[in-house]
Amino acid sequence: MPEKIITPLLLITKIMINKVIVAAAGRGTRMLHLSKEKPKHLIKVNGKPFLYYLLNNLKVAGFTEIIMIIGYKKELMEEFLDKYDHNFNLTIINQFEKLGEEKYGTACPVECIKDIIRHDESFMVVMGDNLYSVKDLKKFFVDDEYSYISGLKHPEPQKYGVLIRNGEDYLDKIIEKPATYVGDLINTGLYKFTPAIFKRLPLIDKSSRGEYELTDVINLLAKEKRVKIKEIEDYWLDFGKPGDIKIIEEFLKNNRYD
Repeated sequence: MPEKIITPLLLITKIMINKVIVAAAGRGTRMLHLSKEKPKHLIKVNGKPFLYYLLNNLKVAGFTEIIMIIGYKKELMEEFLDKYDHNFNLTIINQFEKLGEEKYGTACPVECIKDIIRHDESFMVVMGDNLYSVKDLKKFFVDDEYSYISGLKHPEPQKYGVLIRNGEDYLDKIIEKPATYVGDLINTGLYKFTPAIFKRLPLIDKSSRGEYELTDVINLLAKEKRVKIKEIEDYWLDFGKPGDIKIIEEFLKNNRYD
């Protein structure tokens, strides 16, 4: 009788994405007087700070670790986070203490966490003044070698960063506030990154606005065909200026926001 050969079962453990970085260090100058005494993320919407709704959707979506990047009026942010009833691991990083107040821009929150992300670990980044559905957040649980950027078709793309496709799925580049029409798919500030982003961070310079822009880093990755696009299906609510308060209040009253 021939010898029975048993091949060992190879178990491959995939690293699940469970970390999300919430960028909330800025004041939010477009909120004018409303952000003079508090970060715009804490401005009340239907009686609760805007940040409450974002954190709640992240929690429902299944994130177990949230890293909050704070700075402006940090004591108020810490007070809110201390009172917020959460069931996830929460890490708070003060961007101004880590990088200094003179270094500013959307790339800074990612720089703040480069020493606490494992070399084989992907993570998500969301702006603290944006709100997305649980369904759209879950779309970014993609455990592969690509980074992802969120896109939404918008009637006024010239006011935003426009995503230019390379084929069906890949990002070719982001054009910030184009003077002429190049497309209508805009960047909505929701990302999934691999650790490859950390090697590109030192390669960017200050933008024309005097800031270190996350989109400049993404453009470097896009040149290497490392970035794919996922379109928002439900909604994107931007909390940037005073008029947005009423818009979001009405949305939350008339719709399920999660």
